[in-house]
Amino acid sequence: MKLNLMSLILAAALVAGPAMADRDDNDDDDDHGGPYTVSDSDYYFDGEPDPAKVELGRNLFFDKILSGNFNISCATCHHSLTDTGDGLSLPVGEGATGLGVTRDLGRGSDAVHERVPRNAPPVFNLGAREFVVMFHDGRLTVDPSSPSGFANPAGDDLPPGLDNILAAQAMFPVTSGTEMAGQPGENLIADAAAQGDLAGPDGVWAQLADRLREIPGYIDLFVAAYGDIDDANDITYVHAANAIAAFETVSWRADNSPYDRYLRGERGAMSRNAVAGMRLFYGKAGCAGCHSGPFQTDHDFHSIAMPQIGPGKGDGVSGHEDFGRERVTGRVADRYRFRTPTLRNVALTGPWGHSGAYGSLEAMVRHHLDPVNSFHSYDRTQVMLASRADLDALDFLLLDDPAVSDAIASSCDLHPVSLRPRQLRLLLDFLHALTDPGSVDLRHDIPRQVPSGLPVFD
Repeated sequence: MKLNLMSLILAAALVAGPAMADRDDNDDDDDHGGPYTVSDSDYYFDGEPDPAKVELGRNLFFDKILSGNFNISCATCHHSLTDTGDGLSLPVGEGATGLGVTRDLGRGSDAVHERVPRNAPPVFNLGAREFVVMFHDGRLTVDPSSPSGFANPAGDDLPPGLDNILAAQAMFPVTSGTEMAGQPGENLIADAAAQGDLAGPDGVWAQLADRLREIPGYIDLFVAAYGDIDDANDITYVHAANAIAAFETVSWRADNSPYDRYLRGERGAMSRNAVAGMRLFYGKAGCAGCHSGPFQTDHDFHSIAMPQIGPGKGDGVSGHEDFGRERVTGRVADRYRFRTPTLRNVALTGPWGHSGAYGSLEAMVRHHLDPVNSFHSYDRTQVMLASRADLDALDFLLLDDPAVSDAIASSCDLHPVSLRPRQLRLLLDFLHALTDPGSVDLRHDIPRQVPSGLPVFD
């Protein structure tokens, strides 16, 4: 990876001290090559959405009313008790039971049909304005030329009125049979989703709005949160998605880490080892070539020879590959490229990688330092998956296919970087310094009950 000139200049400023790492000093840095202090203005609603909208979103996020079979919520795969992820390499959605690493694959006819093909990404800081690309393959992006304001999988069916891309993202998990909708024949929402009917009068989003209109507690919350809602008939799923985004923006903002405090001038906020690790991050280790900017991401797409596990996305000869960004752009050059994740709270958000292939942060860092060798020597025992024989049989098909393995390895954009053992430890110290202490205990996010009356916990 190569650092751009601005990254190097700002990295030097960090080594010298935090004073130069200020918003006013890099207004001309269009690609956010280096870090600067994060403030309220970096977030939607300047970091202060309407509290009534936030409270509505909090209830919706944890309520199984938004799933086809009333058995899974947004929080199931993005829970406060599992650091806004689920702790699994690959999630198991509709039909499974339990939370986090204890989640199973369900039973009998209600059992899950497949694992979700990609790792459940954490939600920290996605309410920041600079996040204009969502999902591992970037299939949802801000696009002012689109009627909805977003290039998205639903095309022109995505309705207008969404506050931001985080709200647009909340429109889609409810449409997935594997994630929340269920299988055709199980419920009317699943049937609509299977037919691709998202926005029609009997489509997924209309049916969900109908459910919410029937619950007095939700009617009161919607009326309190929105000036354009006078009664139940005014409620739409767009209102629900906007509220969910407001909740995520406030609750999972994470910008008070030791690193942030160091940038704001608190010289003792980071340990000497973490500061040394920061120098490596922005220097010799080359991490900032992709993990640049205030949230340590360039929002771009890269192939780093990440092991592919699980059912895949239907790509390739076997149908079990995941071509990543190529699925969106149609460009073969984008095959196996995935979005650079933010590194805020990265120590909390394992397993790591778009497939959840790595079970420790150190293993993930070691992979970045020597991706191809790491890929070929991958330790399969580190995956964290809910087990069932038929699904287990699919997990490593691609790693056992020499042609696919060679293709993944040869697509890698990264070059090896040699660090001494002590330098690796310093780099890990810096990554731990990106953890906001306020994110360590998120129990207060969870409502004890929700207006639907459905259980909050399985």
